[in-house]
Amino acid sequence: MTYQTINPATGLTVKTYPEISDTDLEKALATAQACYETDWRHRSVADRARIVSGAATKLREHAEEHARYITLEMGKLIGTARAEVSLSADILDYYATHAEAFLNPRAIPESPGAILETRPLGIILGIEPWNFPYYQIARVAGPQLMVGNVLLLKHAENVPQCALAFARLFELAGAPPGAYTNIFASLKQIGRVIEDPRVCGVTVTGSERAGAAVAERAGRNLKKSVMELGGSDPFLVLEDAPLEASIDAAIFGRMFNTGQSCVSSKRIIVIGKERGKAFLEGFVQRMAALEAGNPEDPATTLGPISSERAMDLLLKQIDVAKAGGARVVLGGERIDRPGFYIEPTVLTDIDENNPIYSQELFGPVASYYVVDSEEEAIKLANATPFGLGASVFTADVEHGRLVAERIDSGMVFVNQPAWTAPELPFGGIKNSGFGRELSELGFGEFVNRKLINVAPAGSPLWGPVATK
Repeated sequence: MTYQTINPATGLTVKTYPEISDTDLEKALATAQACYETDWRHRSVADRARIVSGAATKLREHAEEHARYITLEMGKLIGTARAEVSLSADILDYYATHAEAFLNPRAIPESPGAILETRPLGIILGIEPWNFPYYQIARVAGPQLMVGNVLLLKHAENVPQCALAFARLFELAGAPPGAYTNIFASLKQIGRVIEDPRVCGVTVTGSERAGAAVAERAGRNLKKSVMELGGSDPFLVLEDAPLEASIDAAIFGRMFNTGQSCVSSKRIIVIGKERGKAFLEGFVQRMAALEAGNPEDPATTLGPISSERAMDLLLKQIDVAKAGGARVVLGGERIDRPGFYIEPTVLTDIDENNPIYSQELFGPVASYYVVDSEEEAIKLANATPFGLGASVFTADVEHGRLVAERIDSGMVFVNQPAWTAPELPFGGIKNSGFGRELSELGFGEFVNRKLINVAPAGSPLWGPVATK
């Protein structure tokens, strides 16, 4: 595994970083364990909050620098990169602000004297992807550091400058050595880290394949894991949905981050043949208007794919879809320019025998379906191995809520594409993984919910103590 910056807009290698040595990896583990045992877990919530919110402040103070690291390394449009920086700082601040309330002991009213306390576990290993280089870390670092755990972070190999920049934030904010540690580790080394008895849990955001491999290894070692994996989110347009507004939302939902988001709107499902025809016409028109260019230029509306490997995979999926009978309504080819650019693409006439019917398309490619009824739309929405997010568009909000309840996914948004915020739990079901990040649910994934049951001297040997 080579950690290197390759600019997706040019295809040129900018900088390469060495992997961590086995000796230095052992030092990192020992330092993290010592930090947890002798320092971090014993600090007050206010002191931990000072450091975590301090990292958020440093991120905001140097927002432009950090946004440009993202754009350089994975090709994110600069405006979107700036938004990610802001969101990541907000997540850190959210946990710094709310941790004290989340940590408050909770009485069990039915059993007087019994309380649940929330305690940390130790070292948590985070394995994170390239598509949101700061956001993915923030939603792990914020809760885990505030609960009193320490974090080892293995980032994707194509965003090393982002990884180092985020680690520096905590160093500048005054975090002790071992509280947050970036490691440029190989897959073999990560396997050993998962098995190391000092590591108490593993959280992964990535592909099904990566998640399954990590979950298997963690499970063999009786360690909890959280898996945030892929998605093939349906975008349902019901018969009464405002057409133009729904088209605009579909463009945003499909093309945000150049379509490289697990929770983007990947399958557009419209009810009614005439409306389906009109929607497709407007959708294709807006997709075709996107202009490829330098992602550092605010005028650019179509960025590159993050890497040559990711681009080649997506082009292969398009070819497989065509061979399986899909019709290319727009695009489908690599753009003739330096870098890793693909034309905005719309595929339709996809039946259940086509391989992409059940695959995730990670890039500027939309699958488009027209059905005759709401029942068919819901059935199609659920006909996927994934279950991350979904969207339902309708003029009748209450009816939209009822449809949302019938969709098999971890998140459903009515009249909005799926989005994220510090206070909203994020996660899926089926092959999209298990566990939750963000909100109080994310805070509680790697903790000891410790029962302390107190009874007066001379109490009965069994059962709750009666109170007057």
